Order: sequence, then C-alpha cells, then structure tokens
Amino acid sequence: MTITLDTRADITLDTCYRAAWQGEDVRFSAAALSRMAACREMFLALLEDPDIVIYGVTSGYGHRAHLRFTPAERREHARRPALAPATSFGEPVPRRVARAMVLARLTNFVEGHAAITPSLAEAVAAMLADPGLPPVPGLGNGCPGEIQALTSLFAPLMQSRDLAEKDALSLINGSPCAVALNADAALAARARLELAIEVFALSIEAFMAPLEAYDPALDLLWEDPHEAAVLRGLRTWLDGATDRRRPYQAPVSWRIVPRVLGQARRAQAQAEEAAAIGLRAVSDNPVFIPPDSTNPRGRILSNGGYHNAKAYPALDGLAASWADLALLCDRQSTKMMDGKVSLLPDKLAAGDGYMGCLGFTAAAFAEQARRAAPRTFLPGSEGGGFAQNDVAVPTFLSWRGEAEAGRCLDGGLAILAAVSSQALHVTQRAAPPRLEPLVRIIRDIVPPVRDIRPLAGEIEALQRLFTAKVFAGAANGN
Repeated sequence: MTITLDTRADITLDTCYRAAWQGEDVRFSAAALSRMAACREMFLALLEDPDIVIYGVTSGYGHRAHLRFTPAERREHARRPALAPATSFGEPVPRRVARAMVLARLTNFVEGHAAITPSLAEAVAAMLADPGLPPVPGLGNGCPGEIQALTSLFAPLMQSRDLAEKDALSLINGSPCAVALNADAALAARARLELAIEVFALSIEAFMAPLEAYDPALDLLWEDPHEAAVLRGLRTWLDGATDRRRPYQAPVSWRIVPRVLGQARRAQAQAEEAAAIGLRAVSDNPVFIPPDSTNPRGRILSNGGYHNAKAYPALDGLAASWADLALLCDRQSTKMMDGKVSLLPDKLAAGDGYMGCLGFTAAAFAEQARRAAPRTFLPGSEGGGFAQNDVAVPTFLSWRGEAEAGRCLDGGLAILAAVSSQALHVTQRAAPPRLEPLVRIIRDIVPPVRDIRPLAGEIEALQRLFTAKVFAGAANGN
C-alpha cells in the first residue's frame, strides 16, 4: 500500500507505524507538490533581496555563519553536499527507526515550510520504497541538532543530485531523528505494557494473591484513569480465577502492581503525545513562512526547531517505568519461591528440580534496567565546543537507555512467567481461561522443572519471544 500525504495532519503515529514498521511506501498528493512548488518560487524571490540574511543560504554554516555570500558564491555553496557532519559511527539504529526518520523529514516539506526543491522532496519520500536505506549510526551523535545522523542518512541522495539553495540544509536540519526515536519507543511500549499486564496477572493467580487489591471499587477511589484501565485489564485476565486465595494480604509488590503499571501506562501515553506532536510539527531551521497580509513576500526565520525538548523526557519516563516493573518482577519471582512468604511449596520444588538461582538473574536484570534509566539532562559539554554550537541534544542517549531498560524488563517478565507457571504446576492448578494460552506458550519453551537442568537457554528463548511480541508489527527488522 502507499500512503498519500496532503498536509502535516496526515503524518500521525498510525502513519508512522504503517510506513516505518510495516514498510508501506509514501508519496505526496498533487496539491502538496503544487504547494511546495509555489513556496519554493516565493523563497527564491526572497533571495533577490540583496540585504536578506538567511542562515546557511546567504551565509555559511555553523562557525561560518558570519560570512555573507554573493549570488554566485551562494549558488556554489548550495551545490556542495553538506557532508562534513557525517562524523558519528557505531551500531546503526534499526531499519524501522531509519524509515521513521525519513517519514518525519517529510513534515517540513509537505506544506512548503522547508522551501525545498519539490523533486528533491519526492526523492526523499521515494527512499521509503528502497529496501536499502543508508545506515544511521546510533552512537556518537552529540551535536546541537541532528546533522550528524541526518547527514549519514541523506549523504547518498545529496551526492546524486544537483542541489540548489537551501536543499542540503532542508535535509539535515530539524528534529526528525528525535521524533522517530520517540515514536518508535511509544509504539513498542503499547505492546510491552499489554504483555506486562498479562504476565503480572498470571503472577497474581500463581501467588493466589487476594483479589481485593484489584477490586472495581478502586477504579474510582484512586482517581486515576491509567490505574483504572490497568485494574480493568488485570481483572479481565483473571476472570474465572479460583476462589482459593491466600488467607491474608500479599506482599507489597503484588498490591502495588496496578499503580506501577498505571504509571507505565501514563508514561506510554505521554510518549505517544510527544510523538504525535513531533510528527506533525515543523522543525526546519531556517523555516519559510508563506506570505500573509502582513508579510506579502513571506518570511524566513532562524529558530531552534532542531531541538525537540519533549522527546528525551518522554523516553526517560518509559525507561523509568520499565526499571520499576523489572524490580517488581525480581521481587515477585523471589517471593514466590520463598515458601515462608508465598505459602506455596518452598522453592516451588517438584522432584529434584530447582529454580532458585533464577532470582540472581532477575535481580541482575532489575539493576541493569535501573542503570539504563537515569534522568537525562542537557549535556554539560558545549556540543562540539565551537562558535554557535553550545548545547547538544541528548535524545539518542535517552532512546538507547529506554531500549535497554525495555529489554531488561522483557527478561524479568520471562523469569516471572516461568516461575508463575511452575507455581501452578506444583500446586496442580489451572490458570484462568484467558491466561491458559500464555501458560501453554511458557511451557512449550520452559517446561515444568522436575529435575536439575540449566535454565538459561530456555529463559532467554522466552525473553526473545516476549521481545518479538513487542515488535510483532515490525516487518522491516528490529
């Protein structure tokens, strides 16, 4: 299928999912191309003013912004591809993320705000039909905007075309990388959160935790729509649960599950909101403002659109939630195996089987998730340390931390799922009907432990399955 973009409003999180995760092509409508052509002509007319100063067009880039070009120098400057910023390297971002960057780049084009040559804008959109996107380094991106990563992404295109005024700048300025990283994490968080609710529901049943901690009365008493949604979700999975419960309240780690999951749901909603805003927001620098009654020739504004200040806090919020949930996985896994606390067979032993050492792994995943989830501040270094470039953007760092914390949570959930399955096995109980498919999946990979065997490979396979569920919609690789 092909997505047609007519205005910025067409670039949504759903559009991102279709283009980046499911691999759909993208094109501009005829109206959008006409609008881009008109804005391009108006921008070129502005250049005829000998007194106008446009960053990177009538002046140099960065530390050369004080230079002023003659018309001939301006055209010669435009013809040179902006390749110098291609200095980051290391493990590339997943291809689906690179595709999201290309899509987010189109936001500046579709209504003419980049004043890009329309045929070049079409060539950018056509990159989504090419299975071989240039790799975008995920490490070493420490510049005040996103010119390092974007130069790597668009260098082959710049080198293959005759560039005109502002064309190169329209490709490498702005904040499509932050938008793409934020959107990718928000999309993955949807599935990861649903998986976590399901596994924690299984743990609640395996532990025979009293169901009063998830009572419908709490939906209103807690005054929180996200916590109420989680409570409803847990009750749905637990429908048909046994009436045989513990004679007194479960440990804190079971009773606070709805509130911690509720916070994760809030973080996911905030990440979606930041991504949705970013996907439709113009971030070009300098940005072209079409003519209006006050400015009949239009305007060009130098601005800070390349710094997306919503993306990295949103990613931090997700990472923190994953770390908190990984801690609950650790606590519940170890408490369930402690017979004095769980009131279940000690160590969930069946024959000579022993799962106790999984607690070490759960604790390690929880700690690793915590280390991946610190609050991200603006970097203290001066973003390259020359001229105007004095504040770097930390979004790539936040995205990497969120991704690592998420993988650690997947590991913690795999351990908790296996331990919960074992608890049902040793007490000869069936799971509630809606949780039976999950138990079958768990036992296909981690059969009940009846004798001593190495569990690492089985648990890792279950973690990989859980991670695959998180990215199940991604047809273009993780």
